[in-house]
Amino acid sequence: MPAKDDPIGIFDSGVGGLSVWREVARLLPSEDILYFADSAHLPYGERSLEEVKAFSEGITEFLVDRGAKVVVVACNTASAAALYHLRERFSIPIVGMEPAVKPAVSLTKKGKIGVIATKATFQGLLFRRLVERFGQGVEIHTRACPGLVEMVEEGLLNGQEAEARVREQLEPLLREGIDVLVLGCTHYPFLRETLEKVVGPGVTIVDPSEAVARQVKRVLEERWLLREGGREGRYTFFTSGEPDRFRKILQMLVGVSGPVSGVEWAGGKVIFRDYP
Repeated sequence: MPAKDDPIGIFDSGVGGLSVWREVARLLPSEDILYFADSAHLPYGERSLEEVKAFSEGITEFLVDRGAKVVVVACNTASAAALYHLRERFSIPIVGMEPAVKPAVSLTKKGKIGVIATKATFQGLLFRRLVERFGQGVEIHTRACPGLVEMVEEGLLNGQEAEARVREQLEPLLREGIDVLVLGCTHYPFLRETLEKVVGPGVTIVDPSEAVARQVKRVLEERWLLREGGREGRYTFFTSGEPDRFRKILQMLVGVSGPVSGVEWAGGKVIFRDYP
């Protein structure tokens, strides 16, 4: 059975989920957090839903084996592909991501909403159900944005080149006259400054990261798993990519330095690369 002192587990295809990690760490500073970046399989958005489902199951098993009391799927693509399956497969609570269509509908004045996410996210059942439930009476314009995830992974967040790339992707949505833009990928909040320059003050940007952190807190409170205050949480990071590269981008994006362990995939399971 999970205990209060057990860690929170968070994973993403790369560094994008750090936008969620940042909000969870801010809201719950006493909690230990394990973060897994599956950089070896980046980007998830270009893979099949079945592939992403298999990766998500392997990572969740790895985090559960390390004592996670809750797992946050800090990736819209992985949530679209695997959230329902993970909740059936594992007994601990699983918190997922979904494009923030519901709050966007409450914010739009023109009835025109843009959603940017990966192709796989739009193909998933989760997104279709969101549109069916909350999208009546508004226009929802979707756009997959290839290349933006890679920009964040490379640390290209600001400047003329970043702005040109973002503008190229968002121009079709701006021509539709949207007044709300939903960030449907956890990498995109790290591009927020550039996104705001491109869309201008007339478009409200919706980032669900804070809402996900609040949901994590609610889940822990409901199960009496919230750690008592009085100590700082410890953060541990795992990557299936290069640990040194991850350490650099970790510092750049969220200003944190912490232990980073290299892991690798073998037979659908995650094993340590650094030690047995």
